[in-house]
Amino acid sequence: MKRILAVVTACLLLASCSDAEAPAEPPAIPVRTVTIASRPIPNVVELPGRVEPVREAEVRARVTGIVQARLYKEGTDVRAGQPLFRIDPRELRANYAQTEAALQRARATASNARAVVARFRPLVAENAISGQEYDAAVAASREAEANVAQIRAQLEAASLQLGYTTVRAPISGRAGRALVTEGALVSQPEGTLLTKIEQISPVYVNFAQAASEVLALRRSVAAGEIELDENDRVEVRLTFSDGTEYPIPGYVDFYALSVDEETGTVELRAEFPNPMGLLLPGEFVRARIFAGEVQEGISVPQRAVNLTEQGGSVFVVDAEGRAATRSVALGAMVDGFWIVKSGLKVGDVVIVSNLQKVRPGVPVQPLSAQTARKTAVRKKSAPVSQER
Repeated sequence: MKRILAVVTACLLLASCSDAEAPAEPPAIPVRTVTIASRPIPNVVELPGRVEPVREAEVRARVTGIVQARLYKEGTDVRAGQPLFRIDPRELRANYAQTEAALQRARATASNARAVVARFRPLVAENAISGQEYDAAVAASREAEANVAQIRAQLEAASLQLGYTTVRAPISGRAGRALVTEGALVSQPEGTLLTKIEQISPVYVNFAQAASEVLALRRSVAAGEIELDENDRVEVRLTFSDGTEYPIPGYVDFYALSVDEETGTVELRAEFPNPMGLLLPGEFVRARIFAGEVQEGISVPQRAVNLTEQGGSVFVVDAEGRAATRSVALGAMVDGFWIVKSGLKVGDVVIVSNLQKVRPGVPVQPLSAQTARKTAVRKKSAPVSQER
């Protein structure tokens, strides 16, 4: 009996010690939250794009000769018709003079032939000469006039060739570096490339969208899930490779009606003003295409999302008042909000503060005192949720 009492007493002591050492539940962490609600949000499609000039002209030699001088500064803006190069004109000038002399001779011959016809006309009426002689004089006059016209055309061609010795800009734009130097022989048959001129204000940005995405967009528009701009304009915004955003939006001005067989994509093009020359031809940029609005869209503040290599995640408040991790599929970021494609539903409570302290399963205490102020701030930036 004494042994049994000793065992019972020991068990009671161990139980009391175990109860005393059990850790207490940590206090709830105060957090701010947003309650997810659906709102119309932009339908944003992100695509890589490449900048191209709206017009590009290759300046080539139209006569054969030796380059005497470059008449422009490389990398500067030039106007249409501005001289760019001078090719040695002496040979063509001599050819022009030779053709001009031949024209003078042909005109003299034609003038004499006309005089003969004028003298023969009254004589043939008086039968002083035969009609055959008169007809021959008329034919000779017409031949002389045709010869004048032919040589006049040759003189005009020689004048054009002489004018081509001064190479002028075909369009206004920014001239590139010279591809030939003084003393270089350029060829008209080969069309020697001298330089290039690009118009970079405005500029085009070309990008391609997967045909499947185009089909999905058309279906969403047809179903009324996405509403396009009333003016049928699709706005595009650009982001440079360093993450900065180009300040001036552009608009899609070309949409291919066929699918590329090799890539399975549809070609798009947008036009952007470029008054400061920040967009350079050949530059790769990131384009965000605002193709209407999603009527029942969901988004969360940027600060609520934790980005990892696997994607994005947020902390939500579960039914027991504890933090739980929720994986989300993210779209584009618009005005400080991540567009959520999947992973959240209307009514979910997302934690947006004290994230460095929050862990899965930890009790949290949403703050309600900030509701009015945070709601007002969200309304100013087109919110999609209410914070509390």
